[in-house]
This record gives sequence, structure tokens and C-alpha cells, in this order.
Amino acid sequence: MNSDVQIAGDPLAIPHLLPPVPAHPSTVSAFAGLARTIAADRDGWAPLVQYDATSRWYHRLRTGPGYEVWLLSWVPGQGSGAHDHGRSSGVLTVLQGELTERVGTRGARHTLRAGAQRVFAPGYVHDVVNDALEPAVSLHIYFPGLTEMPLHPTQSAELPAGAGADALGALGG
Repeated sequence: MNSDVQIAGDPLAIPHLLPPVPAHPSTVSAFAGLARTIAADRDGWAPLVQYDATSRWYHRLRTGPGYEVWLLSWVPGQGSGAHDHGRSSGVLTVLQGELTERVGTRGARHTLRAGAQRVFAPGYVHDVVNDALEPAVSLHIYFPGLTEMPLHPTQSAELPAGAGADALGALGG
């Protein structure tokens, strides 16, 4: 008597029986996974990083159907200002160093250390700053690609003082 494996052969050797591999990420989880994969390839991104004392440095690392990946560096004291990302959702991943994220114009602070991820939807207002004494590097994936970054007024006097919650691995922040 023949088994199914004997009749059909090794299913891994028959590509037409396997589900198609997506050409690009299509879920929030897949974009977060892409960010982790790129972060793990330090030899791929680290040689590209530059530091600019006058403004944040950025480099478009990759584009795909409907998304783009940016590499940013932050010297101590540099920040983004309170902003949103228009119609884009995104994933922020800290690759090196430490960044502080302030959520909303009067929201909580989160300390983001290397490996931390934040996922956000359109309309998510935040301010990211390097409050540390060492430079930092971050990876940003936007889907769809970033076309606007409206600034919002800050109300820093109303922000809570002290250390924020550790956002290591936080999703949907």
C-alpha cells in the first residue's frame, strides 16, 4: 500500500503545493518583523550611518510596493518636534542608543532603548528626542510611503517629569 508521501512525493519539493510567498509585508506584524530583520543585519546598515551636528541625518534604506524604510541618526539633543505622519502608518525601531518618545502633545514619555519598537497608525502624534549623552540610530518604516509630516504645537510644560515607561517591544503605542 502506498502512503500519501510516496504518491505525491515530498511536498516541500513541489513548489506548486506551497502557499505563495508574499512579495512584500501586508500586515502590521509583518512590517514589525521586517524592521527586526533589518535591525539584525547590523553589517548592512551600520556602515551607512552618519552623524550631523546641525540636523538629524536620514537615509532612505529601502522601498517596496507601498512602503519605504528610513535610517535616521540622532546626536544628543536632536529631536523631531511633535508631529504625525499624515495618512501613513509606521514602525519605529531603535537600533542603537536610546531615544525618548513623548506621545501626543501632552502625553506620557517612553524611553526607547536598542531593540524597542513602536507601531503607530495615521494621526498618531509624537515627539522623538535623543535625551541621552550618546548618539542614537533608528529605523522607520512607513506604509504607505511618507508624503507629509505635519507639525503640532508642543506643550512641554505640561509633560510629566521623570522617567517614562519602558516601551521595549511595545506595539500599537
